[in-house]
Amino acid sequence: MTFDYDATVARYFEAWNATDAGTLAKAVAAALTEDGTYTDPLTEVRGHQELAAVIAGVHEQFPGFEFRHTGTVDGHHDTARFTWELVSTADGSAPVAGFDVITLAEDGRIRSVLGFLDRVPTA
Repeated sequence: MTFDYDATVARYFEAWNATDAGTLAKAVAAALTEDGTYTDPLTEVRGHQELAAVIAGVHEQFPGFEFRHTGTVDGHHDTARFTWELVSTADGSAPVAGFDVITLAEDGRIRSVLGFLDRVPTA
């Protein structure tokens, strides 16, 4: 099976950058399988509603910020990895950065995300 890793990651970032509840719900459903999981050092969730709540929480904590994909997507079989930053739209600062490893379902949506934080605010 061949996957379009770049398209999958683009859908994932659409979800993480959605701030309106309706748009967020649709974007999460497009990016993640119904029982998909998301795990990083701060949280572990399953399914569309739980991931949407995590994303909404990040936007509450970091208003005026957006997730930006950095580098290139590296993938093989049903697995891919990529790097990202959380960037202020006001001044370009990026207090949070990391990388994610995703596993894909046959339909190209994400079954699981393992997130790693490389840079976090100190205060």
